[in-house]
Amino acid sequence: MKAVRIDSPWNISVVDRNIPTRGSGQALIKVKSVGICGSDIGAFRGTNKLVSYPRIIGHEIAGEIAEIDPDNPKGFEVGDRVVVDPYLYCGHCYPCSIGRTNCCVDLKVLGVHVDGGMTEYFVHPDHMLTKTPEAMSWEMAPLSEPLTISLHGLHRGEVKAGEHLVIFGAGPIGLMAAMGALHYKAIPIMVDLVPERLEFARSLGVQHTINPSKESLVERVGEITDGRMAEVVMEASGANSAIRSALDVVSHAGRIVFTGWPDHDTELPTGIITKKEVDIRGARTSVNEFDEALDLINTDSVPMRSILTKTISIEEAPETLRDIEKNPGAYMKVVVMVG
Repeated sequence: MKAVRIDSPWNISVVDRNIPTRGSGQALIKVKSVGICGSDIGAFRGTNKLVSYPRIIGHEIAGEIAEIDPDNPKGFEVGDRVVVDPYLYCGHCYPCSIGRTNCCVDLKVLGVHVDGGMTEYFVHPDHMLTKTPEAMSWEMAPLSEPLTISLHGLHRGEVKAGEHLVIFGAGPIGLMAAMGALHYKAIPIMVDLVPERLEFARSLGVQHTINPSKESLVERVGEITDGRMAEVVMEASGANSAIRSALDVVSHAGRIVFTGWPDHDTELPTGIITKKEVDIRGARTSVNEFDEALDLINTDSVPMRSILTKTISIEEAPETLRDIEKNPGAYMKVVVMVG
């Protein structure tokens, strides 16, 4: 079978591999489509320190069940269409014991710590699969995984109808968070330095956008919120300046959710946290959000097709990753059609 593998930073190719053999409690998946994520670009560049090489990439995976135990816990059958939860957890540590498996102390991410699914066949624990709606296309199904990340951030922030949500970073995760906020009838305020991305956000129905290089971030948020500032702030860029600015634009008694991964630590004035009595929450990956994500896509409650830049074949994946690395502004989401 074919697989996309990074042997070392900047060295990516399509290789031949043996079809894997599943064990008890696992399903053999005939992969149909895989999304390309920023973590794949980080693995290609060698900037993600968690990646070991060689590594088959890909964690936004959809496919058909080719083999599975007949007595599997979710009652799956051969031929079922599924998406993959790509976050392997131990099941024994404290976070796992309280159902927050995304916080597992020994979390393993497909395509990062272990081989991913940008390949023709893939083996995965059968309890970590979710059935997709029959009518959902293979090009849309993998987009459910990044949507779960955005939804998890919204859930961690407990975003409610009528609340203002400042989102730093108009990349895929930030834009999907904005679409989710609109679905929840909240009021997203998108912040980014790239005018084209802000324009794209407006095309998705985001009424309020701010480019802090051209106008005062704090003044604009104050104007939009009638002086209250934002009840919720979601940082989805990983930029240290945005992390710091979150404290300036959050309301008193507000909530801040950190979803982005900064390269280095940010110095924060803790006095503001105390003065405003701010809740600061991390949001790592997702947990139990696939059903909601699939439903939102299937019912077109969030216009996910609008962020699909294009689909490619598995043979085109290496060159496409190289181009995404060089021209990130030209892409939102790319899906590799495998089967």
